[in-house]
Amino acid sequence: MVGYSCERLSARDNLFLVAETAATPMHIAAVQILEAGSLRTPDGGIEVGRIERALEGVLHLVPRYRQKLAFPVVGRPVWVDDPHFDLGYHVRHARLPQPGTLAQLKCEASRIMELPLDRRRPLWELWVVEGVSASEQFALVSKMHHCMLDGAAGAGLASVLASPDPDAEVGASEPYHPRPWPSSIELLRDAWVEGAMTPLRFARRLASPAARAVLARGSAGRIGALRALAEHVLHGVSHTPLNGRPGPHRHVDWLSMSLAEVREVKKALSCTVNDLILATVAGALRSYSIRHSVDPSLLDFRVATPVNVRTELERGRLGNFVSSWIVPLPVGERSAAGRLASVSRATLELEQRRAELGVDTLLSLSGWLPEAVVAWGARAAARAANLIVTNVRGPQFPLYQLGSKLLGIHPLAPCLPGSGLTVAVFSYDGRLCWGLNADPELLPDLAAFTRMLDSSYRELADLAQGSRGPSLRPEAQEAAFAAGS
Repeated sequence: MVGYSCERLSARDNLFLVAETAATPMHIAAVQILEAGSLRTPDGGIEVGRIERALEGVLHLVPRYRQKLAFPVVGRPVWVDDPHFDLGYHVRHARLPQPGTLAQLKCEASRIMELPLDRRRPLWELWVVEGVSASEQFALVSKMHHCMLDGAAGAGLASVLASPDPDAEVGASEPYHPRPWPSSIELLRDAWVEGAMTPLRFARRLASPAARAVLARGSAGRIGALRALAEHVLHGVSHTPLNGRPGPHRHVDWLSMSLAEVREVKKALSCTVNDLILATVAGALRSYSIRHSVDPSLLDFRVATPVNVRTELERGRLGNFVSSWIVPLPVGERSAAGRLASVSRATLELEQRRAELGVDTLLSLSGWLPEAVVAWGARAAARAANLIVTNVRGPQFPLYQLGSKLLGIHPLAPCLPGSGLTVAVFSYDGRLCWGLNADPELLPDLAAFTRMLDSSYRELADLAQGSRGPSLRPEAQEAAFAAGS
């Protein structure tokens, strides 16, 4: 880039900008619940100033927090240093009315979640919400645009902004010297040079012996994965009560499970934690469909499950390094055992044929296409799944904010266009933290769906408790647990 004073968005990151509409904001968020601890003031409030100063002391570790987007006449947007950066604008403050229940916190988080981020400023906010549980706790609601980072990067960022040491000292803030913006002519020239050089760089990489060897091994897999993705898009998904024209509002909810128990259940049922999560969602969706007089056996229900494709060289970098599987969910299956067996078979097949290569290839090609075509492609690809279910592994040790212990982190991911729900799961310090982001016009009874999730998981936990004998492969699970159906 010109004078290294800006950085162009990758094609993957830009996809979240072009897919955004007024009714489908593309920011991710997390609700962190903490003990008030030493941050509590005599009147029951929270020392927001201390949190702001601590954040200022780590901003140099995440330069993107002081950058905003510039939009050239042609080409993808670029990140530039904000010469007028004001931390006070991004750190917001709210207080719950007494008694400060979790239901009140969820209402506040819903309001925060539905508000779009201002593209004229760095694309993040941190809300300090006082008065949780009669002022014994408080919440941090962090919110940032998906073009900044993916879920895996967000998990790493949580460790940067917090500390495993409750007595960790707050670092002094470093001077901020924003780099100069490139001129419009420089941006235009840079976009033209990048557009002209991209095919040459691509051809040069393809001509290398290493690239030819990779293509020889992987081209058939990519073509097959693209064909499968195209079939999903062309055939579309079944219409369900959760799908339709999106509205501007959001409701959020969450629940928490013991990770130790979840691991015992997955061990007894010979599956992965991700399979267990998907089977839990399938059971809840089945119950929800029946509640709304929809026959689940008639539904072709699919979910998009993000797959981390970040390499070791890309570990710790912001931005998006994610692909996706399209997983069929057996909502028509009556038994918990049958749903789990079906999910396990599906994910094993997707893993074996490297199904993530389909979306990965499509995202890679998007950098060569006009933005209008990319936006159309994003909307078309959204028809391949009814909703998103994402699962990210977080730190398995307690974190602290200025000595205040972090009790739980509930992730919130954006909804697909035309989808009324996204389910996000994050593991932290022995807990499996679920976060649900819903469009109330499509899913007006979110609390009921959350209860259905818990009931669906309990079915699987009861199944694990009654299982006997050695661990079973997916193809043997359904037969072995037939008595439990």
